[in-house]
Amino acid sequence: MASSNAALAQDATAKRGRKYKAPPATSHIEVTVVKKYNGKPISNAAVVFQSTLDGKDQGNLEVKTDPDGKAKIDVIPTGSTVRVQVIATGFATYAEEYLVSEPSRQISVAMLRPQEQISSYVDNEGKASTVKPGVQEPIRPTNPSPTPAKPTPAPQPQTPNASDTTPKQ
Repeated sequence: MASSNAALAQDATAKRGRKYKAPPATSHIEVTVVKKYNGKPISNAAVVFQSTLDGKDQGNLEVKTDPDGKAKIDVIPTGSTVRVQVIATGFATYAEEYLVSEPSRQISVAMLRPQEQISSYVDNEGKASTVKPGVQEPIRPTNPSPTPAKPTPAPQPQTPNASDTTPKQ
């Protein structure tokens, strides 16, 4: 029996399975999204975080902004490079890369209205094609606005000719 107890004790000291590896330290990132022209926050804007650590893709996450225009995330590993992309209706898409080396990071994004696009292509008439800023509406032919008809003057009573001197009965 003593030998069996020794065998059990020997198995108990032998570590089986995987070694515990602590997860990497993470950083708290807060993105504030505002309108550039008046500084008011944009709610419900999509903020996409794409992180890479040591050249390896860590995946991406999308967070919507709250009514104060803030999106918060706590799972990005410290020391990673994060591409922050902000998509909001009626605004040009914003994207920028940040190196997150500190435990807490504040990022402020001022969104712009869509800008006019510059193209090296030409349109059908040989001119450089241009696209106006904002939402594009199809070009519809315009009908000239109907102008009110000028009132016709009332017929004037004709004066009797000298030859027509007979009175009417």
